[in-house]
Amino acid sequence: MAINLSRRMMLTGAAGASVISLSACATKPVAVAAAFPPGVADPFLLGPKEGVALLSRNENPYGPAPSAIKMIEYAARKGAFYTSSEASDLLVTMIAEKNNVSPEQVVVTTGSGEVLSAIALIYGVKGPIVAPRLFWDTTALYAVKLGMASITRVPLAADMSVDLAAIEAATTPETGLVQLCNPNNPTGLVSDAATLKAAVIRMAQKTTVLVDEAYIELADDPAGNTCVPLINQGHDVIVTRTFSKIYGMAGVRVGYSISSAETAEKIRNTAMSWAPSLSTAAALGSYNDETFLSFSKSKIIEARQMVNATIDTLGLKRLPSQTNFVYFQSGKDANEVQKAMNAKMISVRGQYMDYAGWTRVSMGRIEDVERFCKALPEVIGA
Repeated sequence: MAINLSRRMMLTGAAGASVISLSACATKPVAVAAAFPPGVADPFLLGPKEGVALLSRNENPYGPAPSAIKMIEYAARKGAFYTSSEASDLLVTMIAEKNNVSPEQVVVTTGSGEVLSAIALIYGVKGPIVAPRLFWDTTALYAVKLGMASITRVPLAADMSVDLAAIEAATTPETGLVQLCNPNNPTGLVSDAATLKAAVIRMAQKTTVLVDEAYIELADDPAGNTCVPLINQGHDVIVTRTFSKIYGMAGVRVGYSISSAETAEKIRNTAMSWAPSLSTAAALGSYNDETFLSFSKSKIIEARQMVNATIDTLGLKRLPSQTNFVYFQSGKDANEVQKAMNAKMISVRGQYMDYAGWTRVSMGRIEDVERFCKALPEVIGA
């Protein structure tokens, strides 16, 4: 018997009793309840509510790539089965080949959040995690909340860049881990490549250095800025990446680390799960999809240029981002800006720590970014 249920039917419940279940012990189809409660046309379990410009979470709405979606559809039909070791090994091999490392040096997890959390657990017990005052600290805080780590936050430089000299000065052999984010979040700034690599090499002589490169593909010169080559030079460095940003797969959850084989084994043994078959399939389909990656980056840059132009026209201060978000000073409290934007059904990030005057806006669909650009003068009273 052929069953043809459209996505709209499943989501809206319009199919009603026509949504059927095939039971192994039944001779006839049995009517069951719709996927969502009656009267709930769209519970918005995935993505923004209708009419909301979601510009607060650094997502890339242009993904997943068609090449990933094709593999997701295939994997959904195979959802009864655990991820095969062959599929997992193939993804690891692809990542290794692209980055000129061996497969033993790569660990794939459910988003880079998992691998970063594992790293925090491994090294946080050895001593404080030394990091910039502003960085993506969620995974380090995971270990802190478990009582397995502490964070030593080093103030940013006057221009809001990561103060590498100050971080290096704070690093000792008792430091458990140095954690950097390049480009940094929420500032969007890329550290000077030569300065960064020289500092990382020196710090790695004292302790392990982690460089979170979640946004590296969006940088002007990804190959020139990455710290992956330092690993094969024998330095105690870990680099993490994600499929959440340029690949547009934040909800699919795939990330990975590159390190020495010895360090990778520690991470592998600490990670709590493994990438599901659907995630693995999506990553396999899109990892080398250069057509999509170029398109994705171009749309992000287009949106960023629009935001930059609006901020500049208003005479506001912004940081020169090389990511899919912009950090700027509006002249108003960030939480007040967020509240005013919410009233216009535009979602932006609120205040980070005590940086009350700084607002972070993520890039999204061009039409949503246009809404932000139109609303900003009204929100700040320009």
